[in-house]
Amino acid sequence: MSVIEMNRPRVQNSASTSSRAKAQAAAKASAKLKKKPAAKSARKTAKKAWRTAATSDHHELYELSVQTPKEEVEFIDKVFKSITNRLPATFREDFCGTHILSSAWVIRRATNHAYGVDLDPSVLAWGAARRKQQLSPGAHKRLHTVQGNVLSHKGDLVDVVAAFNFSYYIFKKRAELLRYFKFARTRLKKDGVFFLDCYGGYESFSEQNEERNLDGFTYIWDTAKYNPISGEVLNHIHFKFPDGTQIRKAFTYDWRLWTIAELQELLDDAGFKRSTVYWEGTDHATGGGNGIFRKATQGEACAGWIAYIAAEK
Repeated sequence: MSVIEMNRPRVQNSASTSSRAKAQAAAKASAKLKKKPAAKSARKTAKKAWRTAATSDHHELYELSVQTPKEEVEFIDKVFKSITNRLPATFREDFCGTHILSSAWVIRRATNHAYGVDLDPSVLAWGAARRKQQLSPGAHKRLHTVQGNVLSHKGDLVDVVAAFNFSYYIFKKRAELLRYFKFARTRLKKDGVFFLDCYGGYESFSEQNEERNLDGFTYIWDTAKYNPISGEVLNHIHFKFPDGTQIRKAFTYDWRLWTIAELQELLDDAGFKRSTVYWEGTDHATGGGNGIFRKATQGEACAGWIAYIAAEK
């Protein structure tokens, strides 16, 4: 299978849209504002201002802003089946956070089991409370989480290991990331597949903010610092609300911005027999991603991109 449709928006990096698309969006917004009567505009603003900094939870905002669990689980299913000719049943989510992806995994099929691993007890507790409310008792029993280190927690062997939302970028040195990749490989069954996402593009190296308006709040991706010598990048996520309040530095990421070439070389050194890149196409009307991921050996030199890598044990 060479084409995977997932409808995932490019929202997790500093270059999710082209300059042309940003300019078009700004022009449309300006035109709409000029046509609105003042009273009607005020009423619409009041209607949308149902979120404030005081009444919002940063974990919930994160899930609404940057996660697409249903689509990603479907993507994993399709790619895994195209490689192994079977559907996966067991799933390990490293750096699982609120484990919303694991939740989507157990919802997808009654035979699916998910195992989430994360070091942060507070985010695991938040996720546990939320998932208990959302999942059926049967699905909840098939969702297992543990406070542990992704470099050492073994657990059961699984069909799929996933490290999404660029979480493994926390490993800044080659030896550290190689160690993680090697360990992740040991947690897979014989025909298991390791899934990663990654991002880049020339605007990813620029110190700038990107804003995206969502339902009742604005998501801000802040590339605060980038060191071209070490490849280190410091990013923040901020949220602001129609009433003028903000949650500053709701999340901070002190990472290394790895390239796909580096990642594939490391996966090869870690012992994976093959790694395949799935590159997202472009919606030429908007300049953003079109949600269609194809196997690729060459990508577009665009302002921003998101890609997936599937590494076969």
